Amino acid sequence: MSEKTKYSKDELEEFKAIINEKLEKAREDLTLLVDQISHKDDHGTDDTSPTFKLMDEGSEVLSKEEINQLAGRQQKFIQSLENALIRIQNGSYGVCRVTGKLIAKERLKIVPHATLSIEAKNAQG
Repeated sequence: MSEKTKYSKDELEEFKAIINEKLEKAREDLTLLVDQISHKDDHGTDDTSPTFKLMDEGSEVLSKEEINQLAGRQQKFIQSLENALIRIQNGSYGVCRVTGKLIAKERLKIVPHATLSIEAKNAQG
């Protein structure tokens, strides 16, 4: 019996469902982060005391920077998931880009946007 070189249509549908579910959640999370950055939920309840405002600004800036970083990571994650859907369409999904072998199904269920097998990933580090 020869080694399997690609996933079946049914298996790809299963991965597609996992990816779409993660995409939906990731987009919701990104929307929440963007809303925090733009203060959409701010109801004008900021303290008007100038002294309090000055002391608070340092921590607010840091928090905005952290939120921006999280939003950037979330956008990258969404892009990776969308790229995985493209690989499903073009028939290259689940194939390690280094070894050319199939990435373990268990790995893809946990990290559906993976493009490296564990073997290739470990060789990197």
